[in-house]
Amino acid sequence: MILLGTLVNGAAVLVFSFLGTLIGKYIPERILKTVNCGLSLCIIYIGISGSLSGSNPLIAILSITVGALIGELLNLDKHFNSVSKLLESRLSKKTDFANGFVSATLMICVGAWAITGALDAGIKLDHSSFFAKAAVDATSTFIMATALGAGVIFSGIALIVYQGSLALLANAISPFLTDAVISELTCVGSLLIVAIGLNMLGVTKIKVLNLLPAIFLPFIFCLFL
Repeated sequence: MILLGTLVNGAAVLVFSFLGTLIGKYIPERILKTVNCGLSLCIIYIGISGSLSGSNPLIAILSITVGALIGELLNLDKHFNSVSKLLESRLSKKTDFANGFVSATLMICVGAWAITGALDAGIKLDHSSFFAKAAVDATSTFIMATALGAGVIFSGIALIVYQGSLALLANAISPFLTDAVISELTCVGSLLIVAIGLNMLGVTKIKVLNLLPAIFLPFIFCLFL
């Protein structure tokens, strides 16, 4: 079954992030703030580490620039936040749905692990990589959910769609997903993770959603640069 690993990975995120939101309700606000600051620093560290995987700065620059133009023209941030506000009103007034969803989704979907795991699952029917990833993602989203709320839960759905699509298309796209392409995809995605960490600390107010198209552009630019 091609999607076995992805479903296990996604289920782990859904279950443990849900548990995180339940426990987070009973943690004092001052502790949550401290946890959020520590989590933000870890997110920045992970983002910086991943951004160093790229070897061609021009690809990152072009991807971020063109991605920002696309995101602003589509106004992704405004549209997504309109939907998230509706969900927040139904879930909890204290839920920062957009921040939790985007932060967790990028954390668990960006990087070589998600791509190589999907290729292994789709081509070799080897799910061991995703089983290991499930344990790591479950732990990280559990912690994130205690501080960021219910939006983190929905990152499990995004993971299933993303990794599942890659696994199903693995045979068709594997010739194009070279090590260089994966490295540049990881680099650009990790830069957005840094932006999330800075936003969480209150240092910046970057509209990360309007930069989201940048994640997919290295695939194109690597063909020409």
